[in-house]
Amino acid sequence: MTEKPLPPWADQMPEGAFISYAPTYKVGEFFDRFHKENFGGMDYYFYDPTEYSWTKDKKYPVLIFMHGYGNALEGDVCINYAGAEFYSKEEYQKALGGAYILVPLAAERRDEKGQCVDSWDDSYLPRVRDMVCNFEKTRAAGLVSKKVLYGDFFDIIVPIGGGHIPDDATLDLYERNGIKIFFAIGKHDELVDFEKDIAPRLDRISKMQGSRAFTPEWVYNGDGGIASINFGMEMGQHCLVNPMHCNLMYDDGKPMDLSLPQGITGWLREAL
Repeated sequence: MTEKPLPPWADQMPEGAFISYAPTYKVGEFFDRFHKENFGGMDYYFYDPTEYSWTKDKKYPVLIFMHGYGNALEGDVCINYAGAEFYSKEEYQKALGGAYILVPLAAERRDEKGQCVDSWDDSYLPRVRDMVCNFEKTRAAGLVSKKVLYGDFFDIIVPIGGGHIPDDATLDLYERNGIKIFFAIGKHDELVDFEKDIAPRLDRISKMQGSRAFTPEWVYNGDGGIASINFGMEMGQHCLVNPMHCNLMYDDGKPMDLSLPQGITGWLREAL
């Protein structure tokens, strides 16, 4: 068996900690709860709570999960990589009082060199907005309460592993529109300079009513190990989406952050 390389942060781990090389959950267990459709040339997956135990006599939030670079090339696995799969579980749905789930897909493809091209950029924003509006008018007609993602069109934003925090003017706009933010990034993120690009802006988010920053010293997997993922480069601390997928809970049911005893679903329930 090939020995795994030590992450660049291995020498900074606290005494007694161990490295966990994979999430403890099963990928694909709930893929059959999602449908795949196309609107205006954009493919997307969706979950409809009213197909299960939720009735059509109340309104539900729509959770929109944006996948990472290259994930649309992975087929149905993109549902998991985007962080959406387990939010279709009864446990998560019950915590939120029911919710629609959308996973828009960038039209990614590989060029002649095998590189991923046509991933997310600003040109996609109006297309995603149109797709969400169409879904709201057709599949969820009259049943949508709030939309969870970004911008003045959405009510709640949950950026995970983002490389920057919006400027004051943008955050002022969010506040005027009642938009709440749950900004999540690990302090040892391998792809972001936390001290330079994130730390100076955290105070601004903390002053926004109903918003918060989640910046764990270490990103863990469900088994309690510090997360490592290496497919040619280390990004275990960047992929905070994995514990977010597990509702920020360890496998034994204990919260990863004591200030979030009910995990991200508990925060969302309050924010909604």
